[in-house]
Amino acid sequence: MLDDVVKRSIPFPKDSKILIFGGGFTGQHIAEIARSLGAEVLCSRRNLESKGADFEYDSNKKFIKSKKILNGVTHVISCIPPLPNGEDPVLINLGKEFLEMSLKWVGYLSTTGVYGDCQGNWVSENDTPRPKQLRSIRRLACEQAWEDTGLPIQILRLPGIYGPGRSTLDAYKKKSIKAVDKAGQVFSRIHIDDIAGAIIHLINLYAQGKCPKIINLADNLPASNLEVMEYAANLLGTELPLIEPFEIASQEMSPMALSFWLENRKISNKILCKSMGYSLIHPDYKSGLKDCLLKTTEQKTKYSN
Repeated sequence: MLDDVVKRSIPFPKDSKILIFGGGFTGQHIAEIARSLGAEVLCSRRNLESKGADFEYDSNKKFIKSKKILNGVTHVISCIPPLPNGEDPVLINLGKEFLEMSLKWVGYLSTTGVYGDCQGNWVSENDTPRPKQLRSIRRLACEQAWEDTGLPIQILRLPGIYGPGRSTLDAYKKKSIKAVDKAGQVFSRIHIDDIAGAIIHLINLYAQGKCPKIINLADNLPASNLEVMEYAANLLGTELPLIEPFEIASQEMSPMALSFWLENRKISNKILCKSMGYSLIHPDYKSGLKDCLLKTTEQKTKYSN
């Protein structure tokens, strides 16, 4: 919950100003928490009429309407995926400006997909990335582009992201859920509270000189989709859908959906949680889904009163 993240986080120093490129599900959550901790935060959207838009940034049009927003910026967070040609959509337009600014910290949200298929084994930041999917190859290229700038950058590699309004619980409610069984297949996850909480934690440590270049943000318990779906069904008091073997279900999957099932890995968070001392708010999907259910219940109560 947002209050939990704020209570356990150190407030930002005065005059902190954060630019977040990509004000979607994750970006908006980070922004809300950072504002609660005293920072000025501006989030980009492609259209100023979009929810949470503080400024317009469309990398495809290669422009930003007013570069005055760069004045006084101390931190930058990029949540925007690579362009089709593999270039980073933020750096191609603003890389030179960033180098002229006195930035204290820059965070690039990447993906654990850069590790490729690890056949269900544990993988850490010390393992060499071997991406096979084109989108992950592009991500790795963008990681390198950010590192090459010499900015105070940390690469944050994320697995599956979930939170209130975007979880297995919501898939049940929308009746868009499928139970697929593939022996030995697991997925790692991270709740948006822990994305925001970890980022605030890492920013504080970076100022103290503790600054590993690459960090995995993942919870403690990689699990199969069936395990998560079964637990979600119990929370909702409903039944698990009819289970389909992967060999059958895969015939109707989109190329994007199929690509996730063709890679299998467990993401280690030892650097984040042991070396950097971050304590997860939601150490596993059970804690995270309970939070999602609680948030939904609170919202229903709020709007019914």
